[in-house]
Amino acid sequence: MSAASRNGGGSRREKRTWWGLLREAQRLGRKVRIAGSGHSFTPLGETEEWLVRLPRMSGLVKLDEDERKVTVRAGTTLRELGGRLLERGWAMENLGDIDRQTIGGAVGTGTHGTGSGFGSLSTQVTAIRAVLGDGSIAEVSEEDTGEKRELFKALQVSFGTIGIMTELTLRIVPAERMRLASFRSTLEDTLERLEEYRSGNRHFEFFWFPYSTGTQVKTINPTDAPASKRGRWKEWSAYAVENGLFWGMSEACRIAPRLSGVISRLSARFVPVSGEVGRGPRLFVTPRHVKFMEMEYSVPAAAMRPVLLEMKRLLERRRHSVHFPIECRYVKGDDIWLSPAYGRDSAYLALHMYKGMPYEPYFRDMEQILLAYDGRPHWGKWHSRTASQLAEMYLNWKDAARVREAADPRGVLLNRYVARLISPSAR
Repeated sequence: MSAASRNGGGSRREKRTWWGLLREAQRLGRKVRIAGSGHSFTPLGETEEWLVRLPRMSGLVKLDEDERKVTVRAGTTLRELGGRLLERGWAMENLGDIDRQTIGGAVGTGTHGTGSGFGSLSTQVTAIRAVLGDGSIAEVSEEDTGEKRELFKALQVSFGTIGIMTELTLRIVPAERMRLASFRSTLEDTLERLEEYRSGNRHFEFFWFPYSTGTQVKTINPTDAPASKRGRWKEWSAYAVENGLFWGMSEACRIAPRLSGVISRLSARFVPVSGEVGRGPRLFVTPRHVKFMEMEYSVPAAAMRPVLLEMKRLLERRRHSVHFPIECRYVKGDDIWLSPAYGRDSAYLALHMYKGMPYEPYFRDMEQILLAYDGRPHWGKWHSRTASQLAEMYLNWKDAARVREAADPRGVLLNRYVARLISPSAR
């Protein structure tokens, strides 16, 4: 037992530290949750008690160019991290298409980009410094063995149930000049050429527009071509036209849901055909200001085609009012205990519904298709799975539970939602 516990909570100065906060929560019987940027679509960060946010816990701690690693504070946003690295000629191995998340939150929920040669952001992590739920400090890395190795694998994707990550060390790569290409295609042609697109591009994703034959295909590859000049029109178009116009069409669908199919087909016709050359995260990130609800599942990579075809057939029967495209990406398999890509190269399919429109009937129907193909949900996005169902999806579920209970024996870091998510007995 620590001196703080014996003396009723320790000094005022200690309570201001992360370990002091968690020890005080234990003393008072409080619950603590950690919020990054609040980007998750599930109640992971909700609490009626203590909420920890890390806006001041940001910035680079160390950049080791010889080791090709960067140590960063967990509250640093992906946008800030990408900019700081680019200033010094470096970049992250891969990124998703939104950069508002904190690195701690993105890692903890298994956030990912696309590219069959790249894992999620969690796979880029080589070391973690965290304050565990019992108030102790842990420093673990991929080079550890035994119990420390287990703690590292459990922390990599743990959605804030083991400890508060304060610093992470990640692999980085030299910033290369890359070419982004966006073009229109058809669903039939895209599915026929999936393997060609997947293996022939460093980064590949596509969007299918429900009730249409249209897709948008996007690729990013290294190039020696000179950097493009991003003019004011292009900037204004990306923010005002694409977001403003799509918001207006989305409002029309909310007011008159029967317009959803028409709007989806119209969106497919006006997919941007463009190219851009540059360095750093701006090629990966898409400005998104239209609010939505999202569900995303991982399935084995080979299931991308049959899953989409089943979704298309279901929509033809059920006619859900949806106009947002389905986003399709690839992620390399990993060995992280609770990663949706554990043990298999994966296809990720993300479904969206405009804010204010009923989403559960659509998501539940599509979820049944994804589950039939051994689907696993993204931890930060809507799903209907329970603890007992999730336990069957993950080989190391019991190992993760054992490590979690040792690190946070009183469940200080759990809210009601998370408790039900990880424990069949929770109420």
